[in-house]
Amino acid sequence: MKNTFIPFVFSFYCLLLLGLTQNIKASNEAYTITYQRIPAFPPATFDSELIAPFFKKYPKFNSFKPEVIKLYKKNEYQYLWYDSRGINEFASLLHDKVNNLDQEGLHIRVPYQEEIRDIFQDLEKREKSNVEVELLMSSLYFFYANKVFKGLDVYKTKELGWYLPRKKQSYGNRLDSLLQDPSLINEPDKELLGQYYQLKEALKDYRNMEKHGGWSAIEFPKKTKSLKPGDTATAILKIRNRLFISGDLKTDSKNNLYDKELLAGVLKYKERNGYAADSLLLLKHIKNMNVPVEERIKTIMLNMERCRWISPSITKNKQYIVVNIPSFTLTYFKDGKPALISRVVVGKSMNKTAVFSGQMSQVVFSPYWNVPSSILRKEILPAIAKNPYYLAKNDMEWVGNRVRQRPGEQNALGKVKFVFPNSHIIYMHDTPSKKLFELEQRAFSHGCIRVARPRDLAIKVLEDDPNWPIEKIDAAMNRGVEKAYNLKTKIPVYIGYFTSWVDREGQVNFYDDIYGHDVKLAELLFTD
Repeated sequence: MKNTFIPFVFSFYCLLLLGLTQNIKASNEAYTITYQRIPAFPPATFDSELIAPFFKKYPKFNSFKPEVIKLYKKNEYQYLWYDSRGINEFASLLHDKVNNLDQEGLHIRVPYQEEIRDIFQDLEKREKSNVEVELLMSSLYFFYANKVFKGLDVYKTKELGWYLPRKKQSYGNRLDSLLQDPSLINEPDKELLGQYYQLKEALKDYRNMEKHGGWSAIEFPKKTKSLKPGDTATAILKIRNRLFISGDLKTDSKNNLYDKELLAGVLKYKERNGYAADSLLLLKHIKNMNVPVEERIKTIMLNMERCRWISPSITKNKQYIVVNIPSFTLTYFKDGKPALISRVVVGKSMNKTAVFSGQMSQVVFSPYWNVPSSILRKEILPAIAKNPYYLAKNDMEWVGNRVRQRPGEQNALGKVKFVFPNSHIIYMHDTPSKKLFELEQRAFSHGCIRVARPRDLAIKVLEDDPNWPIEKIDAAMNRGVEKAYNLKTKIPVYIGYFTSWVDREGQVNFYDDIYGHDVKLAELLFTD
């Protein structure tokens, strides 16, 4: 008997090769056959040998060559930036993003900007797949990702004194997601610290202030030491307007009287600019208000750049400590919220506190102070030469060829220190010099960090340890006998340098560039 199955399979297979499906509809013993087109061809590919000539023609993108090669190897040299209609949606979105890099706080020139612009103006290049266009778009993507998400390379940041660990990123994997859903490029990215996006909003606000003329310079009244509530002066009109423009006042009454409304604005301004919360307006405050809006914009951009260097994963730790040097502030975060905020004293300009991270592993109660060799050589030995009783007077003693200060009221480390081993030999500690915490500018140490609330910090650090009730902590701090305790769980410590920061209330704060780090970074970012 003739086998009819094989011809049937063969016919059906032929239909599949033609990309056809058959839908048979019955109607009054007649059949209507309709066909639906199914994509039958694999995505277009290009010759891998064309990559090397491309980078010879476009050498400014050469640093991205390894990433481009890796990208296309993974995708078997398929076109990524074209679909059936030509250049895809993500290519257009990327082009738009690159044309607006200033919104990301970047002041840079885009390589081959004219050539890339021509792609989107040339109908033929947009509609027909082109290897050069394909590789230009991939290179442009890596350029964009490098500038927006990575920032300056690690070697340059270390030259700037930044030793916080840099994040590792895979921009190729991110591209896979963006090609699937191009709208993701407009969403906050998990690779950037949340603070970056808050500063980005602040940048938008300050650029809007700039667009409307910024603020006028204020002339402080001659022969006047201060302005206080109840005073009247022409300068108060400009101060009021200045605070209205920057959002510290809701309205501008155009009144030259220093009234309660103005006082509220002054206190808000002082709070977010690192000043003592009092009612007096001094010349230094007016000088600060006179900083042009253009300079404030640059400061925000500099700190957006610093945000690129930090992994957002740090905020996922159950507990961690952040010290911001310019604001002279320590914040201990627990379960995502500030559990303790303390003023700190940091290193003076000749003994800068380093920007780095460590793991707090030990609390030392009633500590000895082992005098660093540099302090011994520069300060202690000359003091001994002048006064042979200097060591006894300061409760110090020789231990071999080193000097240490005994635990007690005079001890430079106070009653407790917090150790996070590091090559910079920096730790946090108490101090007998409490009055320094009352000052606005608190850069007085040899590099270590003095804490205004050391007892509270010790209690917070040990509050989950049943071996350390508050009474035992107090006793250990005041016993006068050194006792070191190793923490059961190490606590990450991050010492950073941010001269602009948006707080939890959404207020943008500005702080003095006490070490000149902004100046050096600006030379790299704003030099054409």
